[in-house]
Amino acid sequence: MAAFSYTNAKGQAYYLHTKEVTLKNGRVQRIYFFARDVRADGSLDAVPAGYEVMETKRTNMPVLKKSNK
Repeated sequence: MAAFSYTNAKGQAYYLHTKEVTLKNGRVQRIYFFARDVRADGSLDAVPAGYEVMETKRTNMPVLKKSNK
């Protein structure tokens, strides 16, 4: 499976991943993050439904944002 890639305004490629984390209160939450390399665990081949990719203004890092559509 090929990981979803996003190239920012600076021309740097990032790959979308997901991970299950346990919060301090014991609740398990799924997080999404971008990495500069494709990792064996957690790479995604598409943006999850209800989310869209945006870039931060200061660093041009890609982030997922809940879609308003």
